[in-house]
Amino acid sequence: MYEPNVVGDWHEYDEHAGLRVRVHRLEAAEPPRGRDDAAAGLTYFSVRVTVENRGARPLGIHLEDGQLDVRVGADGEGAFIDWRNSQFIEGFDVYPLRRATAVLYAAAPEASLTQVDVQVQLRVDDEWADRRLWTGGIGVLEATPAAAPMATGQGSLAHQVSAFLRDQTEPGTA
Repeated sequence: MYEPNVVGDWHEYDEHAGLRVRVHRLEAAEPPRGRDDAAAGLTYFSVRVTVENRGARPLGIHLEDGQLDVRVGADGEGAFIDWRNSQFIEGFDVYPLRRATAVLYAAAPEASLTQVDVQVQLRVDDEWADRRLWTGGIGVLEATPAAAPMATGQGSLAHQVSAFLRDQTEPGTA
């Protein structure tokens, strides 16, 4: 079964040696150029998509509108994507040991932001890479060594991940 990445996880592409991508910094944020009128009554958030080249040659990266899809809530409703405020990666050569980051601003009903899915499909050297999915939510923190999860209720994603990891490291569990 295909398992989505958790927001903050790196994903490596087999077909492009050394290329890896992650969706991270999913957080409530106001757009830098002001709110779009179409997002009235919605809560803005931002997400970053970082592409890193750990290979031996430069890779031409495209990550533009239409290559990112953001869904929120249990029903997977489409979020409003603010294209005017977002920053994409448009035909950028990522050299070895370098990164490029896209910043996407979107808006959705506040109650739906505890479950956010971001699907990314890169174009690398004019070839389409496989689509990959990251899942997270506003209030669900990325795994960092010093951070304690804010949303630790029994049904929260952070609680489920913590319980899974704890079960994997306890002696006598398989």
